[in-house]
Amino acid sequence: MLIAGIDTATVQVSVAVGGHEGVLASTQSSRGRQHAEILTPAIEFTCRQARIELSEISVVAVDLGPGLFTGLRVGVAAAKAMAHALNVPMIGVPSLDLLAFPVRFTPRLIVAAIDARRGELFYAFYRQVPGGIQRLSDHQVGSPDDLASELLAAGEDCLLVGDGALRYREVFEGLKRIEIVEEGLAYPSASSLVMLAHAKALREEWVKPWDLQPLYLRKPDAEINWATRPSV
Repeated sequence: MLIAGIDTATVQVSVAVGGHEGVLASTQSSRGRQHAEILTPAIEFTCRQARIELSEISVVAVDLGPGLFTGLRVGVAAAKAMAHALNVPMIGVPSLDLLAFPVRFTPRLIVAAIDARRGELFYAFYRQVPGGIQRLSDHQVGSPDDLASELLAAGEDCLLVGDGALRYREVFEGLKRIEIVEEGLAYPSASSLVMLAHAKALREEWVKPWDLQPLYLRKPDAEINWATRPSV
């Protein structure tokens, strides 16, 4: 079973291919908001690096969000199109799960935070469990101060990971018992996506392309801006 993982929920575009042998190849690129231009070449390059044909893919996995609306929409649409063309099932994994997964070996409370723009964060809380992580909260959207208040209320050692934590570092650095993970793990990765999707695939937890829905948490900025325009 070969899984193609596509992640475009943040400023980074990430693609990976893998299966029971682990991740065979992966690529990451950050070039502003050029997700649509980057994604197809990234998929082709990753398949070449893994020495496979696209037709060998048996599951397509995608980051469901939350994340930046345009990038997320590009990735989900491309993943659905690929799954439909190959006639294979899909697996969706939330972006905050992907952020938390690489730091799963810490005994501390894990807090994944993505920069949601407009002075807000998407975030969720996690705990290490045998074999991976467990989400302890719903996906949330709020200000950095909102998250800081929740961290203070938790009253325990926390590991804060994600580009949201780095952007608003000054809000969190003054808090006791908080460590911020540095730049290398700032974004969700398709490698984590492939690994988490493989476990789901073994349990046959897949969906048809037309049933897969992204997790937005809020309306796109353009729609919000239109709704708040002053009347003339």
